[in-house]
Amino acid sequence: MSADDDFALWQKKVEGTNISSATLLATDYLNHFNEIVMLLEMVPDMPDMLEDCREWAPKSYQQHFQDSAFSDRELAIEAYDHVPEKFRRPFEETIEHMNAMVLRANDQLEVVINEGNPEVIRMTASSTTAALQRFMDVASSIIHGSAKTMSQDEIDAAMAL
Repeated sequence: MSADDDFALWQKKVEGTNISSATLLATDYLNHFNEIVMLLEMVPDMPDMLEDCREWAPKSYQQHFQDSAFSDRELAIEAYDHVPEKFRRPFEETIEHMNAMVLRANDQLEVVINEGNPEVIRMTASSTTAALQRFMDVASSIIHGSAKTMSQDEIDAAMAL
């Protein structure tokens, strides 16, 4: 079976589900990142929330669905192996950037919390969550079939936070 025929078959399998038939990806995966964004947003007012932020760990797409209550989770897991490379590669690269950003932000927040400057804590958390949101917007657009990603300059600027 050709790659195009395989993709067409999988597009039919995901019709009527919360999995995009344009890409075979589901936005539910982004809930994993929404969770850390919410935690990071709480850190300026409750610095002890950093402990919860540190407990957050990157999860692969398939691992997220294995651990979720998503109604089509088995289908999402299986469909991932059939996502066309033109969507899969930029999606995975975007997720890698987000994972690295969260881990680095946790380290940065620990330093600024120990320094005790509430304004710097707020600024660090805010800039991180804004950058994560930009990456989530890119990931969401890929999930919905856009090939548009961030330029290397945009990625570098976001990662420099």
